[in-house]
Amino acid sequence: MRWFFIVFMVISSLPSDIFAQQGNISQWRTAVSDQSVWRYHPGLTNPGAGWMSNIYNDNEWPEGSGGFGFGDDDDVILDQVSSVFIIRKTFNIADKNSILKAVLHMDYDDGFIAYLNGSEIARANMPYGQPGYDQYSMEEHEAMLYRGIVPEAFVLKDALLKSLIKNGENLLAIQVHNLSEASSDISARAWLSFEVSDQSNEFGATPHWFSAPVHFESSNLPIIVITTQMDIPNEPKVEAHMGIIYNGEGKRNNLSDPYHHYDGRIGIELRGQSSQTQFPKKSYSIETQDEEGEDFKVSLLGFPKESDWVLHAPYSDKTLMRNTLTYHLGNKLGNYATRTRYCEVVINGDYKGVYVLMEKIKQDKNRVDIDKLRPQDISGDELTGGYILRVDKIDPNEYPAWNSTPDPVASWAKPFSFQFYEPKGENLEEVQKKYIQNFISEFESALNSNTFTTDKPGYRKFIDLPSFYNFILITELNKDVDAYKFSTYMYKERDSKGGKLHMGPIWDHNLAFGNVNYNVVSQTAPGWTYMDAFRIYWFWRITEDPVFTQGLSCRWQELRQNIMTPEYINNWIDSTAATLEEAQQRNFERWPILGDYIWPNQFLGTSYQEEIDWMKNWIEKRIEWMDEYLTEDCRIPLGLEEDMLANKVQVYPNPSSGAVNFSITEQLNSGRLMIYSFTGKLLFATPLKSNSFSWDGLSNSGIKLSAGTYLYRIEDLKGTYASGKLIVQ
Repeated sequence: MRWFFIVFMVISSLPSDIFAQQGNISQWRTAVSDQSVWRYHPGLTNPGAGWMSNIYNDNEWPEGSGGFGFGDDDDVILDQVSSVFIIRKTFNIADKNSILKAVLHMDYDDGFIAYLNGSEIARANMPYGQPGYDQYSMEEHEAMLYRGIVPEAFVLKDALLKSLIKNGENLLAIQVHNLSEASSDISARAWLSFEVSDQSNEFGATPHWFSAPVHFESSNLPIIVITTQMDIPNEPKVEAHMGIIYNGEGKRNNLSDPYHHYDGRIGIELRGQSSQTQFPKKSYSIETQDEEGEDFKVSLLGFPKESDWVLHAPYSDKTLMRNTLTYHLGNKLGNYATRTRYCEVVINGDYKGVYVLMEKIKQDKNRVDIDKLRPQDISGDELTGGYILRVDKIDPNEYPAWNSTPDPVASWAKPFSFQFYEPKGENLEEVQKKYIQNFISEFESALNSNTFTTDKPGYRKFIDLPSFYNFILITELNKDVDAYKFSTYMYKERDSKGGKLHMGPIWDHNLAFGNVNYNVVSQTAPGWTYMDAFRIYWFWRITEDPVFTQGLSCRWQELRQNIMTPEYINNWIDSTAATLEEAQQRNFERWPILGDYIWPNQFLGTSYQEEIDWMKNWIEKRIEWMDEYLTEDCRIPLGLEEDMLANKVQVYPNPSSGAVNFSITEQLNSGRLMIYSFTGKLLFATPLKSNSFSWDGLSNSGIKLSAGTYLYRIEDLKGTYASGKLIVQ
């Protein structure tokens, strides 16, 4: 008490305004803005060496205030077409010791390199090294400010800043590069701002959209720190160092803590398509590597060992959780979906906000658990499985695509292209490509048949029904605007493992749960997403089969007992929001977009909680609508009797509260009985040594199955002999 009293008396005796003065002693000011008067060189001729240095004579260059470029409404200089231009601006510093920090905001189209007093301080979308004066950018990048998005920020490292600035005249020089000579626009608008340690007005006011770099020291989330020696390109991956600070569940993680969770080399590149060019917060693909730069499988944040990872950057999704919620539900349904872990990310000293560490989709015993397809697997059972396919935006270089050739060709079915995702097309033998192409074409031929609902076994022998049920239900729950046409994955297992085509894993659902302002079907709760004519026709075609729709309805009713309930989903959302409470505030300090339109927002919440509440309300309405339409009677499975007669199999009693008898009137050739959950998990399997078998209702692990709907499959060496639903009471 004595020490507390003394301290209190000392504090209370000080002037009342001293703490306010100390707390606000520094301020941010802008030394160079786009409205400053710049010297500029259109780039039609070589400017000569040293143009980025202070001693270069630019007196004969024209001058004017920005923005610079053509083709966008934000540019006022350079009315002639040019693939590159240079801008230079001098400014004075009275006392370099008053400069604490610096940030360059750059609004550009398509690439740039910035120099301070002759040394590089920032680069984007340009290859490593000094480019030629007429060199093109690596990728397309659209300017942001004219679309209402804050320009990208490039925070200078403290040591670099101190080494470059000087008292007196300083120079900011920027070279801007277009994607091609035929490009319709090029743009550059720059702001260089300093945090100064006094209240002087040496520099101008910061722009109205300016927010100071986030002061970040610690987090309840894991912290990922990445350091590169160059700009992170779209591709290929560049060498970098990654450190992960994670002190364990419930423990605080400090930026000053050692990298005891991971401390090593990585390869890193940008990822994403529309998000890469539209949003300043970037997502990244990461490969953990050994000292030689080779793949190095490690466990990150509790995930199974692998080398390929994704750092997802939620941006237009202001709840930060549409993807993670979808993946969580996908895993709860029993199919593999990528594991996720929230973290906060710092790159080259710049706090980037809340990210999600995720697993990349790939063949692996802990990811898509199918046999690996090797180059030598060109015949027999080995040829029949290990394929991961994708329907997505065309990427002919990395993922060559092909169109199926069903017979009959349905005039009402819009054709679409499949990509060889894994193995990639370049790694497949021709016989392997031909096999999976024929398999898809045969499936579509069966689906396109005028009698596809009565053909036995018809289209159903090609697909894993439980995975189709789960895929449709979770996709319809969130109504992602790109569903059934982009980021749609599927895989085929070997014939010895069932030989079926499985839908999934689910991927990329940030434009879900109403986060879209186009395509009315995706905005609101009513309606089926799969009914749109521009999506893969499989899903609306397959729902014309009453056997399939009953199975879909029964699966929904089963899930409505536990997972697909507003209570369960809202509890998960609230728990996740509580975990993110601290970090989301820093995220929206770094990216102040709450209340602002970011493509393609439908709802603009002025607070994080408003965004959360709106999504929860949308989900509740969606569940109510689906309940109205998924009402099939599940007590008597449709199609079961017909399948049994066609295949001369009797299953009785069904429904059953005890033993179930399987009686086959024909001799099977090495028969096998399998019982699956509706999620597709194999629960029981046994060889059939005779034409009859009595199953006691226990799984292979000896656990009695709970009441519900299950699937049985009887196979011989030629494949599925009979299949149907089994109801346990």
